[in-house]
This record gives sequence, C-alpha cells and structure tokens, in this order.
Amino acid sequence: MLSVPTLWVVFVVNFLALGLVWTHVMRSYPTLAAARYWAAAAFTAAFFAAVSMLRGHVDSMLPLLFGGGGLIFAICLCAMGIQRFYEGPVSWQATFITLALSVAGLALFLYVRDDMRMRIFIYSTAQAAPIAMTLKLVLSRREGRINSGAQLAGIVGALIICVSVIRVVCSFLDIGGGVSYVNFNGLQAALILVLVFLSMTWNFGFLLMAIDRLRNEVADLALVDDLTGVANRRQLLARLEEACAMSQRSGEPFALLVIDLDGFKEINDAHGHAAGDACLRHFTLMAQMQLRPGDLLARTGGDEFCILLPAMTLDEGAVIARRVLTACRDDAAGCTGADVPIAASIGLAQWTREIGVCSERLLADADHALYVAKNQGKNRYAACDSAPSIVPDFPKQTTLDQKASAARACSGQVSSGQVSSGQVRSGQVKSGEP
Repeated sequence: MLSVPTLWVVFVVNFLALGLVWTHVMRSYPTLAAARYWAAAAFTAAFFAAVSMLRGHVDSMLPLLFGGGGLIFAICLCAMGIQRFYEGPVSWQATFITLALSVAGLALFLYVRDDMRMRIFIYSTAQAAPIAMTLKLVLSRREGRINSGAQLAGIVGALIICVSVIRVVCSFLDIGGGVSYVNFNGLQAALILVLVFLSMTWNFGFLLMAIDRLRNEVADLALVDDLTGVANRRQLLARLEEACAMSQRSGEPFALLVIDLDGFKEINDAHGHAAGDACLRHFTLMAQMQLRPGDLLARTGGDEFCILLPAMTLDEGAVIARRVLTACRDDAAGCTGADVPIAASIGLAQWTREIGVCSERLLADADHALYVAKNQGKNRYAACDSAPSIVPDFPKQTTLDQKASAARACSGQVSSGQVSSGQVRSGQVKSGEP
C-alpha cells in the first residue's frame, strides 16, 4: 500500500519535470501564449503538492487545504491554456470563483465537519469541471481535420473525468477500504497513480498540439510572400493546378488576372527600395479590398501579382480588373507631397475546356493580354479569349517566367487588338480602361 507522502513525491517530481519542459517551449516560442499557462500550471501543481507534504511534519490541516486548492488552480490554468491556444478569451473571474468555492467546501468538510468522502467529491468535481469545459474545443474539427495532439488531449481529459468519477463513487461506497490522511487504500492509491499518469499524457497532448501548430505555421511561411503577406508564386501555381483540375471535371470556368505595376523601377530609383516596398504593400491592400473571400491574390515576384478568381467568367473578371484599376487611380488622385502614385496594367484570361489541365497555357494567355495592355499605353487591362492551340509539356521545376516565355514561343498571330510585336496565341485580345 502506498502512503500519501509517497504519492505527493510522485506528484512533485512529475509536475516539476513538466514545468521545465513547458518553460523551454515558452522561451523557444514566445508567440505561443498557451505555453505560459501550461508552464505556470505545472509549476503551480509541483509547488502545492510540496506544500501538501508538510501535513506529515506540522500539526495542522492547512497544508492539505492549500495544497488541494493549489492543485485545483493548476487544472484551471491548464484549461485556460487550451482557451488561449484556440485564441479564445480566458476568464480569471470564473477561475477565482471556482477556486474560492472549492477551497470553502474543502475547509467546511475539514474543520466544521471532518468528512474525507466529501473532500474527495469536491476536489474531484472542481478538477473535472474545467476539463469538461475544454472537451468541445479540443475535439472539434478545424479546417476539416482534428489536431492529433488535441484529439489525444481530449481523450485523456475524458479519461481523467471518468477516473475522478470512479474515485468519488468508490469513496462513498467504501470500496477498497477506508481512506486516511496518511494512507490510502489500495484502490484509491491505484486511481491516484492513474491520474498522475493521465496528467502527464494530457500534457503530452498539449505538446503535440503545439508542435502541430508550429509545423503548420512553418508550412504557411513557405506559401506566403514575406513582404506583402499574400500568397507567393508556389501557392499560386498549386492553387492554379487544382483549379484547372476541378474545372476539367465540372466544366465551370474561372478567371486569372496577371498584374504588373507600371514604372515600378522608376519608383525604386527615385524614392528608394523602402518606398518601393511600401508601394507593394499598399497595392496589396487596395487589391484585396476589391476581391471576394475565396479569391486568391499572389505576389509572383518583384512588382508582379496574380489574382485567381474561382467561378468567374472573362466578363466578370474584367469587372474586377476595372475595380482594381479604379482603386489605383482614385488613390493616385489623392496623392500629395511625398506620396507615390501607383498605376498598374492587367492581363486577363479565362479557363476553357480547350485549356484543360494545362495551367501554363492559361498563364501564357493572361501574360499575353498583359503584354497587350502594356503596349497600348499601360494603366489599363486587356482580356484574352482563348482558342484551341498546341502547348508543349513543361518540366515540373519550370518557373512561372519560363512557362510564360515558352508558351509565347508557341503562340499564333493576333486576330484582333493592336500590339506592336503582334504575338498573341490564337486568341481575341480586348483591351479596356475603367
């Protein structure tokens, strides 16, 4: 039979180790706010477990009272960490109310009426309640999937609640024998050891949640442009291939805009690269305000952008192009002093069944239309109506610029539209201004 002091030693060592782990995570990833709560919870549990051990050395019940209250507070901190992990609000008021009621209940059945069963009931209920309130968060699907660490934390949290209920039932029914301050019966001791093991596993679930979150953030960084915060070339190409494959199955068209800022080199030369970067960020904000939630704006390099417009025809895409140009012109009209006006040229193309899954051809069509807009005076858009043509296969590692250049080499003659070089692949090019 395990003695109560021995169990407290197990508690202290366990939670102290967990606290050291979370301290390292907290220092390594300061943006992970939940780690601070989980580190505080572990150290709080270790401290108050050590306080409870003083019961064997002093003639007072206060160590048990403070120790029990501290362990309840530690569980509340864990639950608050889960709330912060999912960017939800935390309520210190509710935590302190729970803690105050729990300590009051423990004190009542410790000093007014000595009842070990009721203390076990209050202690177990106060610990199980915060855990139960987090189960919906950790077991809910987000973006179509469940975080594996959250799933583990949810399952373990449910097991902690079940073991706590079993412990309460056993104490009320005197299953396994009586319980004293110094010794637990074999069943109660086993249940407490199970709770210690589950608490460690629960924290490992938190650790897996953090690892999964950090891994996703790293993956997102690989698909996001550092300067503007929108999608980068890699994400655009992946989304474009997916859109072509989906349209090939459904027959639903979509539109693609290729945008180039006019005179951007002159802006860098005259005002410096910092001003050029500010212009890119400002244009990004203006363009995003003209788009729907499902549209994708991507910076493909330098002063070049693309906009993927799902479920849009060429004419509907032209409306978006006009809105972007109008926003730029309105902004330029309001420039004063050192403000730098921004102008853009836009090429527009639409997916058709003739394009199929060849996303390179759609990019080439939009790029040709952009070429037309540039040659017709800039600060305008041009739209290309694709017609069937033969486009060679491209190696998987071919860059966006190489794909467009190779597609231009396969292009036919302009059927309509004024272009000095006259190269647009088998398409009608229509240009316009806002």
